[in-house]
Order: sequence, then structure tokens, then C-alpha cells
Amino acid sequence: MPRIPTCVLTSDAPAARAADGHAADRFVEIGSFTKVLTGTALMRMAAAGLLEPDDPVECHLPATPGTGITLRNLATHTSGLPRLPPDPIRIHQLADPYAAFDQAALARALGRLDKVAVRPPGQQAEYSNFGYAVLGAALVAAAGVPYEELLAEHVLRPLDVHEVSVRPDADRRLLAPGLFGRARRPWTMDGAILPAGGLWATPRAVADLLVRLAIERRLGDPAPSWQRSGALLWHNGATRHASLFAGATDDGRWVVVHRLNADSDDTDRTAIDLVRRIA
Repeated sequence: MPRIPTCVLTSDAPAARAADGHAADRFVEIGSFTKVLTGTALMRMAAAGLLEPDDPVECHLPATPGTGITLRNLATHTSGLPRLPPDPIRIHQLADPYAAFDQAALARALGRLDKVAVRPPGQQAEYSNFGYAVLGAALVAAAGVPYEELLAEHVLRPLDVHEVSVRPDADRRLLAPGLFGRARRPWTMDGAILPAGGLWATPRAVADLLVRLAIERRLGDPAPSWQRSGALLWHNGATRHASLFAGATDDGRWVVVHRLNADSDDTDRTAIDLVRRIA
């Protein structure tokens, strides 16, 4: 069985507890926690007057047919778009399913967005990675700079968080250990899917983001990209070999759990149990 490197940070023990080779200062895949930052960028750009959350998508992506989908629909998973990009994944792509979803593939999908949607917007919530790819493209168009630059300007620098990257240096990355100690290859997620789940960060940076966004609220009310379950504001993230849960309660308790080679549902359960046990 492969090792399960684990890193835990909590409000009652903010110094990281790392096991089996994990480390709080190494860059790891954070998967869909990326959506928290994309949604925060949306609201910050709105505050700066660059767009409105209820703008139709085609206001910023003119090649997109009129669908009634707004930027807020995309951020809240109520766009009616499917979970995955529309082009079928070929068998040979299963080991790296997003590698072929580049800007050209996104442009093709945008041109037929009315046909890709599975229901009218606003009717029902359905988690959509593809929707966040579209949202990211709209933000890039509105800002006039690449995704990484707009994220730094509107989110990361105002929060004084720096250990977040699209392509961290190889010697700072921490990959899942495989058989015979060889590092497992991560998915390619720096293309069009990036705003949905392609960022890397250190666990300590995730903890800083969680505290500064969800508890201290340095950038205002939490963005609509967060999930809420009762008093718990949270988001998770999972790629093929990495899983993350970050959550904070209304009374200030918080937890970050990142694991490699672990079942993502088990990572979620572990983190939620930790939140309940914090005094």
C-alpha cells in the first residue's frame, strides 16, 4: 500500500502536524479549493467596477450565444452547465483527463454553450467544473490579464498570501508517492480548467486563505463559491492523488486537512470530525 502523507492545521493547533513525508511549506494540488479563489476574484472585480456579478456571460465572452447564464450562476453552480467539459474524454486521456481541454477546446464549447447546457439557468444547482472554466474565461476577458495575474492583483496580494501558484518550481512541489517511492504524475490542469481546480498552494497558505477570507473577512463577505453546511463554511478539493478540506465555523474554529493517496470522502470526514472536536 502506498503511504498517505497527511498535513493538518487547526485553530487549536495552528502549527502544522505533518506525517508520512508531508510538509506545510511544500506546494500541493488543491483541486477545487481553487474555486474559492476564482469566486473571490469575481466579487473583488465587481467591487472594483470591472464587471457585475449578474452580467450575462456574453457581455464578456461575445462569441458565446445568449443563454441567460450569468457570472453569479456560474459561481453558484446554477448555470445549467454539466459537471465536465462537453468534449468526450478518450480512453487514452483517462490518466490525464483535462490535458486536452485547452483554450481552443474551451472556445469551441463557448460557441455552442446554448446546446451544451442541460437545463435553463437558475433552476437547479449542479456542481460544474466546466462552469468555473467559463467563469474564469469571463474574468480574464474583463480584467484583460491572465488568470494568475488577476488572482494576484485582486485576491492574493490584498490578503498577503504568496504561496499559491499555477506552476510551482519542481523542487517545491510535493507529489504523491507511488510504488518503490516514485512520485506519481499529477493531472495537467494549467489549461482552460485552471480556474476550476488547477492551482497549487502550500498547506500553510491554504490555512491563511481560510482564516483571512472566512473568519477575518478581510475582503468582505465570503464569495458565493464557498459551500455552507449549517455553521460550517467550507470547500474541498480533489485530484487523482490529492485531497483537501478547508472549513471554518461561525464561532471561529477552523481546520485544514491535506492528504496524498487518500480517498477524498475520507479526507472530508476526517476534517469535519476534527472541527467537532475543537474546543
